[in-house]
Amino acid sequence: MRFDKTIFFTFVYAVLLAGFAKADVVVLKGGQKLVGDIVAERHEQIYVDVGVTVIAVPKEDVLEYHYDKGGDGNALSMQPAAETNNIEVEPATGRLYHTGKFQKRTIEQCVAEVGEAVVKVSSPAGMGSGFFINEQGYLITNYHVVEKETKIEVTVYKKAKDGFDKKVFKGVRIEAINPFVDLALLKVEDLGDTQVKFVYLGDIGEIRAGEQVFAIGNPLGLERTVTNGVISTTNRAFEGLIYLQTDAAINPGNSGGPLFNLSGEVIGVTNMGYIFFGGLGFAIPVNYVKHFIDNRDAFAYDKDNPNTGFRYIQPDGRHNKGKPKID
Repeated sequence: MRFDKTIFFTFVYAVLLAGFAKADVVVLKGGQKLVGDIVAERHEQIYVDVGVTVIAVPKEDVLEYHYDKGGDGNALSMQPAAETNNIEVEPATGRLYHTGKFQKRTIEQCVAEVGEAVVKVSSPAGMGSGFFINEQGYLITNYHVVEKETKIEVTVYKKAKDGFDKKVFKGVRIEAINPFVDLALLKVEDLGDTQVKFVYLGDIGEIRAGEQVFAIGNPLGLERTVTNGVISTTNRAFEGLIYLQTDAAINPGNSGGPLFNLSGEVIGVTNMGYIFFGGLGFAIPVNYVKHFIDNRDAFAYDKDNPNTGFRYIQPDGRHNKGKPKID
């Protein structure tokens, strides 16, 4: 543990306060509990106001933490990435994204944990959704959300004391695009000291028809909208590609947003829905997303050739249009 004597006595004071007031709870790996008011969360630390001071607790020392829900018994429990008993994390070497195996939770718990990783992607032509895949500011959205656009803005929603703080970033670079699968990889370059939350990508082999899922996005500009449903089928074919079909509501503005399972892992990228027919939504399976990111050099964006990073010239046609001679 990394706590000095001052923090220890503050900790004792906080525990005594627990008996007299409802508050948030941070459970340390050593079994101790910090009781107070969680005022901020960062990628590496949790800040807890215990009345006499604010303590910065490293997430690597945290087993779980709960938000007080007014005594209704529905406090949220979240596991940090450092807790390897409940998550298996692949090494990030050479990859832009993270994968893991989490325990299943309620939609409410999942949304509280992954909601900040979902963003709004805007351009002069319209808007859609997206999600961060790492702490460096890389994010995934649909190609059609940024198609033929270079002036792109990303709106991030950071959890605050009484809701969310909205922050707009305009330094967004297009890293790679694949119009055939409808995916785009962007990077926010002007994050500065802003720390962003990111999602974990799931496993296509674990997806089953009938399992519960939920989507987070900005349909019709209604920010941070959550819809839920089930996987209707895992292999709906359109124009030579396979899609996940779900009855979770998917509307314009959801495009590029994540489709989650109940472990809070992204299993697809929402990109199609029927406006006049409910219960027909579609998402690009996560295996296509991983393949796109892993092979991003092949899809590298080039402003002089916005369809792909490389252009293959077709061979000349036959000059002699007559029938070939047969010996």
